[in-house]
Amino acid sequence: MAAGDEEGKAAEPAVVVEPDVAVEAPRSFKDLGVTDVLCEACDQLGWKVPTKIQVEAIPVALQGRDIIGLAETGSGKTGAFALPILQALLETPQRLFALVLTPTRELAFQISEQFEALGSSIGVHSAVIVGGIDTMSQSLALAKKPHVIIATPGRLVDHLENTKGFNLRALKFLVMDEADRILNMDFETEVDKILKVIPRDRKTFLFSATMTKKVQKLQRAALKNPVKCAVSSKYQTVEKLQQYYIFIPSKFKDSYLVYILNELAGNSFMIFCSTCNNTQRTALLLRNLGFTAIPLHGQMSQNKRLGSLNKFKAKARSILLATDVASRGLDIPHVDVVINFDIPTHSKDYIHRVGRTARAGRSGKSITFVTQYDVELFQRIEHLIGKKLPAFPMQEEEVMMLTERVAEAQRFARMELREQGEKKRSRNDDDDTEEAIGVRNKVAGGKKKKRKA
Repeated sequence: MAAGDEEGKAAEPAVVVEPDVAVEAPRSFKDLGVTDVLCEACDQLGWKVPTKIQVEAIPVALQGRDIIGLAETGSGKTGAFALPILQALLETPQRLFALVLTPTRELAFQISEQFEALGSSIGVHSAVIVGGIDTMSQSLALAKKPHVIIATPGRLVDHLENTKGFNLRALKFLVMDEADRILNMDFETEVDKILKVIPRDRKTFLFSATMTKKVQKLQRAALKNPVKCAVSSKYQTVEKLQQYYIFIPSKFKDSYLVYILNELAGNSFMIFCSTCNNTQRTALLLRNLGFTAIPLHGQMSQNKRLGSLNKFKAKARSILLATDVASRGLDIPHVDVVINFDIPTHSKDYIHRVGRTARAGRSGKSITFVTQYDVELFQRIEHLIGKKLPAFPMQEEEVMMLTERVAEAQRFARMELREQGEKKRSRNDDDDTEEAIGVRNKVAGGKKKKRKA
């Protein structure tokens, strides 16, 4: 990474904190060194006992060290970096104190909520700077100099380059949350630009579910002699999660989905599809059959995305259909069942998807649909998690009884999709997702190069 060469640091080996070494886990946040006012805030949020990653990371962060946190999804990472930052802010109050970079907008809003909740009694202000929202109102929020900025890399670079009077020269803390995903979404150039304009003399926390080559490169570029806090070194799914698969013919996929939703009625579901289009289609199909289903995907406007999430969080809807945009980092406490309607092409995404349920000590179920085309992908997932999954018990005759009603709902869903598509074309909607912006920038960059040549 360019910033690594610029800072000219040799790659220092990370000091490893082994979780098993501690004889007895601390019983409270106070034992970790968290100050009383923040302990009270944790108590009000219902955080009684620190999670494993918090036990590992908070004391090290309070000593002023850089951190690489490797932890499974749903492990309380936000608290692990928010508490040390707020404690440092209490000791030396300052505006534009910390920057948190995240890959998706939903995650940015969620982190902001936690900062506001933990820091409400000490008057902490945060600003969320993400795509899909008016830049003018964001510029005004930045002009007020919040204590903490939570941003997606693309939009932050936009403000650093174009918003008068805004800079991060006084920054004391940089957090990169879900670093592997930030880099997978081709934000390397933006991250490089940010690293060049913030002070070298800062504390850096890098959190990632997986340690990829790109993340190691970023570690060398951005961190000084970091301490590695690894809670789970191999890929794991939570112990209280019951995982199943169903092997089905591809053409009856929708009927099997309806059967499972009926069988497990009364639970809340998160259903993962591979494309925005399939998410929208399946949501319409389920609505036609009387289910309270809402979609969440990258082609929806930011307001609609937040609206869907809030309805699901408030339990006004029991089924959320999502693409992988939603599979990482979102903390929705009450997901009972995760259904992989389309099997993930990257096995690691399976871990993140099923990590939406069985969070914070609760139990949960996951069911993965395997068609005749998915066998190899499914075997890779079993190999990655190191276990053979049991089949979910089903009555096939009952599934076949649903096919007529499902076929009719499919027809209605296709008609509605076509109508939506025509409306969109007439409005000529622009795709403002973070990913699309990254792709558009790349394309534009390529065109410029061609012209120069």
